[in-house]
Amino acid sequence: MLMPTKILVPTDFSTYSDKALRQAFDIAKQYNAKVYVIHVVHEKITDTIDDYGITYPSYVKEIEGKMIDEAKKKMKEQIDKFPQSKELEIESDVQIGNISEAILQEEKNKGIDLIVIASLGRSGIAKYLIGSVARNVLKGAKCPVLLTK
Repeated sequence: MLMPTKILVPTDFSTYSDKALRQAFDIAKQYNAKVYVIHVVHEKITDTIDDYGITYPSYVKEIEGKMIDEAKKKMKEQIDKFPQSKELEIESDVQIGNISEAILQEEKNKGIDLIVIASLGRSGIAKYLIGSVARNVLKGAKCPVLLTK
């Protein structure tokens, strides 16, 4: 029987991620587990800055810093929406990189025993781009993965 002690929840601040967080918080409360919430700024976003000729390293770092600061603010707001978050041990982090690779690396680094991730039911091309993160995490994870909808 799965009795998680460390739960990882990737978020993109969407309502889908809200549902994954709610599910993770409920599980964490039941098993007294620690919750790790992660947001990954896709490395392609920062690469695009360079594509438009903004190559000053200090300027790119400044933009990345602002992106990380804004993501941390959004993450705090998202977590604070849930009253049960006050009763749990939660650690949050924002990183820049390949999203699914960063999630899987976090699983390995933290010894995660359950990943709760939103499986987005979007249509058109977005489902192939966004759904690939959940699919790659599901394929690469060493621990159980709970897909929420």
